Amino acid sequence: MLVEWIVATRNRGKLLELMPILVAQGIGAVSLQDAGVEYSAAEEGVECFDSFEANALAKARYFAQTTGRPCVADDSGLCVAALDGRPGVRSRRFARDLGISVRADHEDDANNEALLDACWDSGRAPPWSAHFACAAAYADALGSSVALGRTDGEVLAERDGVGGFGYDPYFRSTELGVTFAAASREAKSHVSHRARAFSALLAQMQGNLSAASAR
Repeated sequence: MLVEWIVATRNRGKLLELMPILVAQGIGAVSLQDAGVEYSAAEEGVECFDSFEANALAKARYFAQTTGRPCVADDSGLCVAALDGRPGVRSRRFARDLGISVRADHEDDANNEALLDACWDSGRAPPWSAHFACAAAYADALGSSVALGRTDGEVLAERDGVGGFGYDPYFRSTELGVTFAAASREAKSHVSHRARAFSALLAQMQGNLSAASAR
């Protein structure tokens, strides 16, 4: 009997993007919630590294060890040239890092407001050149793998679109010509950093994919 992979994220937006990618590759996958993995405060300290690769691997390994099942995870972020690559690996915590009090249900709004303030303070005029980066990782009891993905674009001074999550309303994709929040989910799936990272990860694992799915 094949063992389903656990998608190690509690972010609903990421789940909506990742599940179809894995299913398209014939991989059975479940969320942490559906796998019965209760939240632990220890999760918050897992992503403590300064690279996307190290954070993604740490998260995948943590949940693989915790559950005893194969896990995939990612770490991703927005890198803005005018901010010397920030917020980068601190994208989800950008507003908090600046000392801003953030309500859990307004985290995206707080981060976007902090991002725009920082971009304006840089002294450079909008739009601001940027790219999204993502590291996708797989881990099980026998080992781990990681791969990178990237998509280029720019940060707009005003939001555009109502879809997506995180910084999507302000990030205009060079390839799509619209923000990720204005693009359809299908269009975004062809060019997003997350889709590219997981496609690279699965291609990297292709030789052992059948065996890995059955672990």
